[in-house]
Amino acid sequence: MAVEELQSIIKRCQILEEQDFKEEDFGLFQLAGQRCIDEGHIDQLLEVIQNEKNKVIIKNMGWNLVGPVVRCLLWNNKEDDKVKYFLLLDLLVKLCNPKELLLGLLELIEEPSGKQISQIILLLLQPLQTVIQKLHSNKSYSVGLALSTVWSQLSLLPVPYSKEQIQADDYGLCQCCKVLIEFTKPFVKEVTDDQENSLETQRLKDELLKFCFKSLKCPLLTAQFLEQSEEAENDPLRSFASEIIGFLSAIGYPFPKMILNHGKKKRTWDYLEFEEEEDRQFADSLASLAYLVFVQGISIDQLPMVLSPSYLLQFNMGHIEVFLQRTEESVFSKGLDLLENSLLRMEDNSLLHQYLEIKSFLTVPQGLVKVMTLCPDETLRKKGLAMLQLYINKLDSQGKYTLFRCLLNTSNHSGVEAFIIQNIKNQIDMSLKRTHNNKWFTGPQLISLLDLVLFLPEGAETDLLQNSDRIMASLNLLRYLVIKDNESDNQTGLWTELGKIEKNFLKPLHTGLNMSKAHYEAEIKNSQENSQEVQRSKDFCSVTVGGEEMPNMPPEMQLKVLHSALFTFDLIESVLARVEELIEIKTKCTSEENTGIK
Repeated sequence: MAVEELQSIIKRCQILEEQDFKEEDFGLFQLAGQRCIDEGHIDQLLEVIQNEKNKVIIKNMGWNLVGPVVRCLLWNNKEDDKVKYFLLLDLLVKLCNPKELLLGLLELIEEPSGKQISQIILLLLQPLQTVIQKLHSNKSYSVGLALSTVWSQLSLLPVPYSKEQIQADDYGLCQCCKVLIEFTKPFVKEVTDDQENSLETQRLKDELLKFCFKSLKCPLLTAQFLEQSEEAENDPLRSFASEIIGFLSAIGYPFPKMILNHGKKKRTWDYLEFEEEEDRQFADSLASLAYLVFVQGISIDQLPMVLSPSYLLQFNMGHIEVFLQRTEESVFSKGLDLLENSLLRMEDNSLLHQYLEIKSFLTVPQGLVKVMTLCPDETLRKKGLAMLQLYINKLDSQGKYTLFRCLLNTSNHSGVEAFIIQNIKNQIDMSLKRTHNNKWFTGPQLISLLDLVLFLPEGAETDLLQNSDRIMASLNLLRYLVIKDNESDNQTGLWTELGKIEKNFLKPLHTGLNMSKAHYEAEIKNSQENSQEVQRSKDFCSVTVGGEEMPNMPPEMQLKVLHSALFTFDLIESVLARVEELIEIKTKCTSEENTGIK
């Protein structure tokens, strides 16, 4: 029945001119053709399509059958049927109007979700390429539309991270990346072959450039790459990255050119007119590109050897900042790797303090602090700490001084502040051991820095437990200064400022310790009394510390926490006592020396 209906429509349309086809004819042809496919009359349908007399009809109406044919290819598992469906698809791609086919194929690519996305892309990219190559006008627009549609669908697929996931490729992303490269190659070749650089070629180049930058953002920004060299050669995502960078070079945007244009007001890609959201994505793409070149080593041999390590660091700092602003571990870990790669090129103490006037040179270490304090992964937290120390090591003395002041004012984390204070101590130690003192870590400059270290933010009411790391580091620094710098020499300026230090730091610390110990001792007593009640009721008890109620926990656990706090206060008190003892000994010796001189 379906075949007869199709033959009837064909006979009626054969006597009409192409311009006389009506909307009703298109609908009836599609309906009859679909029924032929559904009922398995593929051989008869092939005869109709291959009949030369029906050439005009198929050219105008045949594209409506692409959807049903594609669905059969996806869902029909019989190999004999699939051969016929592929033949049917090839004929339709060959004979139908390419403009209508283009839109029909893109609609089919946009439809699916989940694992079906890769299935439809793998099936239709080759026909889509053939259709676009048949277009004689406005090809650049069609290429751009096709690449944008495919990329939008691929961006919905999860990016495999581990070696096992990459090899399994459950969602087909790796396979799609491979065929997408093959899809794009002929259009890249068109650009490279056009020596005259026509307007249409320039437009095609624009579309390819956009596609390359989108690919650098997704999937390459979050992609993880296999490490061993022998495995790296078989890494599909690394191969995709290498091809994308190769496309950039082929269409006139090699990576070295971007480096040499870095920082210039007029960028070579300004004509793309990125919107605000696209501009942010563009920053992600450039960061991804920098990582691929410098860390993964893709096309790094194209870089000029004359570029200084400080120039490359300056180029990469903005990209590192982009990485560290992201929350995905797979992304900001790349920022740590790129920073390490850039810093290891430099000698210690060689990074001039003037670089800190560039915004990213201060925001990057602040980003490292966030990684150190907020990242749930211990390995990445340790890497963040190591990178901050490496960064400090590369700065000159004034740079170190400036960064220390910045982080002491902005970190708001006792452990980070303790780390900075330890670094200050190390710099003072090196300065005192030199023949010529370093003015940034002795005298007036140091005193200004110590004002940020040797004080309690809220005086005696400062939460000593929360600030214990910082307080212990400050006391150890003060103890070191008292031991190493004699009052008669006063190289550090400590002895001149001793009265202020006692007023702002030592006395409030005494008072705070007494208050805190009394409070926690009272809470221990209350907890012990409550625990007896709890044992009878077999329930949890609650304790209030510092005005805040501790989480419900067994009495023995709460007692352990409270005793731990008391131990911390005892430790601080013992170091404080030792510092005050040393100050007394030093001042007494100086006083006796002065008396002897008289």
